[in-house]
Amino acid sequence: MSVQAAPGFDLQPSAQQQVLSTNYITNFDFLNQYLPDTYEKEFERYGNRTIASFLRMVGAEMPTNSDMIKWAEQGRLHTKYTNVTSNVAAINSLAILTINDVFNPLLSTGITTAALRVGQTIMLSDNTPGSTNTNKGVIVTAPGGTTAGAVTLTGSQIEVAYYEVTQSMAAGIACTLFIYGSEFAKGTNGMQGSLEANDYFFQNKPIILKDKYSVSGSDMAQIGWVEIQTENGANGYLWYLKSEHETRLRFEDYMETAMIEAVPAANTSQAQIALVNGTPQTNDDQAGSEGIFFVVNNRGNVWGGGNPTTLAGFDSVIQRLDKQGAIEENVIFVNRNFSFDIDDMLAAQNSYGAGGTSYGLFDNDKEMALNLGFTGFRRGYDFYKSDWKYLNDPTMRGGLVAGSVNGLLVPAGSTSVYDQILGKNAKRPFLHVRYRASETEDRRYKTWITGSAGGARTSDLDAMEVNFLSERAVCTLGANNFFLFQQ
Repeated sequence: MSVQAAPGFDLQPSAQQQVLSTNYITNFDFLNQYLPDTYEKEFERYGNRTIASFLRMVGAEMPTNSDMIKWAEQGRLHTKYTNVTSNVAAINSLAILTINDVFNPLLSTGITTAALRVGQTIMLSDNTPGSTNTNKGVIVTAPGGTTAGAVTLTGSQIEVAYYEVTQSMAAGIACTLFIYGSEFAKGTNGMQGSLEANDYFFQNKPIILKDKYSVSGSDMAQIGWVEIQTENGANGYLWYLKSEHETRLRFEDYMETAMIEAVPAANTSQAQIALVNGTPQTNDDQAGSEGIFFVVNNRGNVWGGGNPTTLAGFDSVIQRLDKQGAIEENVIFVNRNFSFDIDDMLAAQNSYGAGGTSYGLFDNDKEMALNLGFTGFRRGYDFYKSDWKYLNDPTMRGGLVAGSVNGLLVPAGSTSVYDQILGKNAKRPFLHVRYRASETEDRRYKTWITGSAGGARTSDLDAMEVNFLSERAVCTLGANNFFLFQQ
């Protein structure tokens, strides 16, 4: 027998030294010809890219097993009205005062009557700037009663007998009224009527967050040049490890930022229609949730027009806190510019705070505070300042013009709320996350694998799909003690 056909490749070498595709069994690619000198680790050009940490520092997590989370917060203990007018000058022996405020608290639930009773003693202060006029009186006719002059009062009127005749306020001038006690004549009956505690009821609903990473079975068996090492300890030359880990980090960031940015959907919004298929019948059907920024904007304190860069500006913040819960320790999470402004403000005070601050929040351990990235100072209250990466990150809130946020003041510690399930007051952190969970289902942070690759055997899909899910809501208690600093 003889050789019948020539081989599919040339038996003779090339006549000159050159790179030819015919020198290789597979198709030629320049990068495959010579082994490059590669760095086997990725360079972190943006450093630690995750922004999650805020809620871990200030919040706690606890389970919930309902579509709606409700709580009650205590109202004010004392009664004060800030828009009160009189029919006559204050020096007159008797006067009818009209309460123009929104009635809060109410004398009784559902009754639009001022919370004022016969026998209570009041102070009246003229609201006119620069005025020194005040007077004190005792209520002689309650709202809705009939005066000695046969005048029937409305639910917003009282009759007052003044103590002082030297203090005069013109009729019709807006005044502030508060109760400081009571006085009764000898041999009279006791106080008529009583006051009900005026609680404030709030609610929020959890939202469902999801994400997914998918990689084909073939790519799972493909190695690369660069060694991948994730924060959870996984390492190797399999590129999908990196992408899976980054999906995980991204989802963890969204678990936090969603709690910060979430807003409830308006009934007529397209989000409401898309997520619940129309107008909700109950609050449980409401799309969206009340994030921290939304709550503080609506029920808390807001500073606008730039940062408080002087002590006078910062003192106005402190004076507002005085009127609220007066929480002794507060944490301010700031962007870089606000951090500089606070540093410059304190530096301008000639060694302001040289005596240091009480680091009670950190067990009086200054080193612990510094290691966690906090610096402390005292001005009326203890403040701990920390840079908030979320506000600086250029892929998130960093660099925004409209809607920019420079900082958030969060009271430290816990507040008392009425727990409707326990039937009593309970201590809860001012800021905490409620995640959906029961004995059979924990939705705090779920991750599972589907497909037919990567150990999964759930379908005939030639891929590994890593699924992520969380169902959660943030509860911002005592929002009146929070401060949002906007541009």
